[in-house]
Amino acid sequence: MKDNPRIFYLLIFILALAVNFAGINVHFFTDDPGLYASIAKNLVYKKQFFELFTYNRDWLDKPHFPFWMVYFSFKLFGISEWAYRLPALLFFLMSLVYTWLFTKKFYGWETAAIAVLILATALNTILGNTDLRAEPYLMGLIIGSIYHIAGLQQRYKFKHLLLAALFTAFAIMTKGIFVITAIYGALLGQLILQKKFKTIFQFKWLLLFVLTFIFTLPEFYALYIQFDLHPEKVVFDRQQVSGIRWFLWDSQFGRFVNNGPINRKTSGSIFFYGHTLLWAFAPWGLLFFYAVFKKIKSVYKKEVLPEYYAISGGVLLLLLFSLSRFQLPFYTNAIFPLFAIVTAPLCLGELSKFGTKFRLIVQWVFIILLPVAVIVLNTLLKPQNNFFILTGILLGGLMAALVIIKIKETYSKVFLLSCIAVLFAGFYVNTTFYNEIVPYKGQIAAAGFANQQQYSGDPLYVLNAENNLYQFYCNRQVDLVPAEDFGKYPFPANALIYVNQQSMDQLVHTHAKFTIVRAFTDYPKENILPAFINANTRSTVLEKVYLIRK
Repeated sequence: MKDNPRIFYLLIFILALAVNFAGINVHFFTDDPGLYASIAKNLVYKKQFFELFTYNRDWLDKPHFPFWMVYFSFKLFGISEWAYRLPALLFFLMSLVYTWLFTKKFYGWETAAIAVLILATALNTILGNTDLRAEPYLMGLIIGSIYHIAGLQQRYKFKHLLLAALFTAFAIMTKGIFVITAIYGALLGQLILQKKFKTIFQFKWLLLFVLTFIFTLPEFYALYIQFDLHPEKVVFDRQQVSGIRWFLWDSQFGRFVNNGPINRKTSGSIFFYGHTLLWAFAPWGLLFFYAVFKKIKSVYKKEVLPEYYAISGGVLLLLLFSLSRFQLPFYTNAIFPLFAIVTAPLCLGELSKFGTKFRLIVQWVFIILLPVAVIVLNTLLKPQNNFFILTGILLGGLMAALVIIKIKETYSKVFLLSCIAVLFAGFYVNTTFYNEIVPYKGQIAAAGFANQQQYSGDPLYVLNAENNLYQFYCNRQVDLVPAEDFGKYPFPANALIYVNQQSMDQLVHTHAKFTIVRAFTDYPKENILPAFINANTRSTVLEKVYLIRK
């Protein structure tokens, strides 16, 4: 094992897979996974495939592909958190495979191994594989598309054409047409920086575009039959809404300028992802920015690089995200494979005097900071069970000791210790921290109460559309009645109505008549405040949620 980093790369890779899968069965604790899982559950309940519903209402926000994947998983394995996460985690594995294939093709096996480990250990990769949305799907589909486009650019093969078109279509049906910025941007950057301008107009690229459009037709069909065929439907508080127009324009450009039917209350900052990546892509964020600087400098000096796909696609979409006024921290997860490929060569071998010192300092900061942060967090959190943190300390300490003893090359040693530090933090979050949060999600407790046999025949309602954990964990469909319509809505006599604190305050203010069936303790925020983490002050930020009857 001595001086053989391959064995350590393999051991760290196995640990990284275990950590990324460790949260597969954790209860949902944010609204988005509850919403997406509820929509997929409704596909099963309604025996639908093409039309999306939430609270028995038509839903128009995201494309269909992830819901179809979860639908198949639910049909095969039953409705559960792990069945919701499983398809996305398989696409995450796909991203690791294609990151390996792409990087090995252009940089060699060791750089490929480092790129895979960077991707698997980036902090927001681990967090995003538990608090799961669409990004793990995109991670696999975008790098898979680019790999096969790179193969197609070098030599025409039908396999590359077919898979590039298929993966690009799936990516479009996951997040919309903006994802082609990374995929086609990677190709254009490669051809332009290699000065192969004439090849841009080769027939195979037109064929790729046509095949991609054909593979995207299921999305157009689904939107057409649910919305364009029914202009009388009320969506976004208006009629005559075209699902196809929404898909091609409103869901993309409307969000870009933050003036579409779905927008955020605050506009974005061009520097948002600059500081977000410092923690989201930790412990590799600063190295990534340095690697981008080095790549751009090399391009400016007209030095020949092994490839330009990763820097072109990754930076182009990052700039587009930064210019957008609709920004969320997890958006960049989709192009983490490209970031990993850009960063990996910087972690290998000797750099300039400044580069070597910079790399060493940056990595040691995280090697020390992450374990210390976990210890402090655990001290404040005061979990009931310390088994997993002790297990993490034992395994992480053993691996760190082996690396320090057996690996002589400084760059390999520090790189592997960085991986161990972030995996220790990720393991703690997935096995301990999240499980300490879940008991304070009143929606889950309320759903468990409503699922009891004595209430099994009671119709279920909510007064706020952001109660999707309750919607998912209830074992039957839930209807939405806006809080302002509570007084005039003809609820059945045995209706069980879920009310959060905000809606309860509104009912009390309007002197509505109701009876409280049960109250549940709730932590209402998705952001984890320090006061909640600290067991001594936790009660100051807790609220109640209620099941009531009218």
